[in-house]
Amino acid sequence: MTGTDSLRTAMIEAAERQLATSSDNEIATRAVCEAVGVSQPVLYRLFGDKRGLLDAIADHGYERYATLKAAQEQTADPVADLRAGWDGHMAFARENPALYQLMFTPRPWSHSTARDRVFDLLVATLVRCAATGALKVEPRTAAQLILSASIGNALNHLAGPALFDDPALSHRMRDAVFSHVLTETTAQEDADPLRTAALRLHAQLGLGGTDALEPAEVALLLRWLERIT
Repeated sequence: MTGTDSLRTAMIEAAERQLATSSDNEIATRAVCEAVGVSQPVLYRLFGDKRGLLDAIADHGYERYATLKAAQEQTADPVADLRAGWDGHMAFARENPALYQLMFTPRPWSHSTARDRVFDLLVATLVRCAATGALKVEPRTAAQLILSASIGNALNHLAGPALFDDPALSHRMRDAVFSHVLTETTAQEDADPLRTAALRLHAQLGLGGTDALEPAEVALLLRWLERIT
């Protein structure tokens, strides 16, 4: 890590500490610079402006979030991992309320990639679910539904803990959205077997590929499967 990288990290961490103790989820750039022992022009050189610093904090929060996800044991049951992931998401929000709001509340002119990268982590788990035949919709659609529900639930909890502090409420929300995107363990009367098989094959090809087909043939097969799903 270069000296500039070390200084940038130190300023992000100082700003995050200030954010965590702020009564209004705000930071003061002057206080951040004083905490690290640099002048404000240094902050502007490294981050552009306060918005750039906030984006850097949000992206640094993603790195913490991803580290926690990586530490979560991946089992042979991707649906169980998905349920554990929901609970882990809620725990991250409770333990890092100001950081969570910075990461997931829309901000004008923000260029943070934190939310998109969290979405990609969820899609990866859902691809594993699809590969076992456990998904009723394609992974990105399922991820949009699940992430919308989990973020809404977490932000409501942070904004009004007296109303949303019951863990059972979070699980009811989780089970409601999961019932929409996941298949049941028993056969469903309204299931479309062709679409279900296409979703599963598409996910399996995405995870492991195949040596039986040329790359161009795989690309064509994926295109056909996408049209079915």
